[in-house]
Amino acid sequence: MKGSSFLLSSLAALAAVGAVAACDPPREAAAPARNLPPVVPVELPTFGVASPSVHDPGDAGAATPHRPVGWFPPPKPTAIPLARTGNPELDAKLAEGDAAFAKEEFPAALKLYGEAQRLSPKHPAPLVGVARSIVARETPTLNFAAAKGNRLVQNALADLRRALKLDPEFGPAEAELGRALLLLGDAPLAIDPLRRAAGKLPNEPEVHSALGVALLASGRGEEAVGSLARAVELDPGSAPRRGNLGTVLFMRGRIDEAVKEYEAQVALDAADPRAHSDLGTALLSRNDFVGAMRELERAVELDPKRATFRSNIGYALQLQGKHTEAIASYREAIRLDDKLASAWINLATVLAKDPATRAEARTALEKARALDPQDPRVVANFKELEALEKESRKP
Repeated sequence: MKGSSFLLSSLAALAAVGAVAACDPPREAAAPARNLPPVVPVELPTFGVASPSVHDPGDAGAATPHRPVGWFPPPKPTAIPLARTGNPELDAKLAEGDAAFAKEEFPAALKLYGEAQRLSPKHPAPLVGVARSIVARETPTLNFAAAKGNRLVQNALADLRRALKLDPEFGPAEAELGRALLLLGDAPLAIDPLRRAAGKLPNEPEVHSALGVALLASGRGEEAVGSLARAVELDPGSAPRRGNLGTVLFMRGRIDEAVKEYEAQVALDAADPRAHSDLGTALLSRNDFVGAMRELERAVELDPKRATFRSNIGYALQLQGKHTEAIASYREAIRLDDKLASAWINLATVLAKDPATRAEARTALEKARALDPQDPRVVANFKELEALEKESRKP
């Protein structure tokens, strides 16, 4: 939910902010011409109890069946309640604001929290409510750094710090301060307030989720696993938390554990195309081609205009040696988004295999280099291509 959740959108867009917090999630796949590494899911890191896998690791070609959703509890509300002051009149008004905030009715929430502030101007809770409503209203997405440079969000940050001066022990102020810092792109600065919030609000999954995103965005992936896993433990029925945990596990190379979380995410929200894409990518990395293709194709069915999904299918086809089909999939991805560097790079790796199409491969790499001259994938693939061309010129 936008009002309170961070998302790990994909491994590519490292992190997003909110319970449904997630980073835009596993990266698009692109590989050197000769040694193709496993694809990484296409967008970044949410939380729940791991369940036993039904996949037999000894059968790399077996499809991984979906698990029923009946064993999952319903997801918990993602908005951190502010109506916890012990003042009945103030808590009643704060509860109205919390309800509006949870429904993403931010102007109404702002008004109600303002009324609460007039009832008790020296309590931090109404000030936190006003500040977080402004932050949510100003931020179209909950991706990491989505509000970078936004002056209204920066002003709200000052109000949250003022709330902490009113009561340094008020946990929601620490939590919302950390979340605002994430939206402004200051992940390292967000860690300390979120750690303090986790200590004061140990049973709030959203706090652990946001802390995990902050740690991941700060390059502290192993610590992020612990926070994101705790969020899932507290809220096992949340699909986004499951997906975020799956993504950080995937990034740490813990593929089987990542698959379990992605399977849970798909079971909880079968209509989310990214969940299918991430599960497909994880299955592909352990050579479950049947399961991977099923999930990647389902992602395309649900969102046929998402170029990264087409590119990932191309990569799966390429790994299976189906080069003609892979080329067609990459070209479709490029038609949908000609700025998708991974599609140009992967197209080049297939074209480079045939001496007759190496000139086209070079053109594709030039397109990728124009998008990002510093992309190490482009540099590596140019070296591979030059080595192939040099080899083919030998008498």
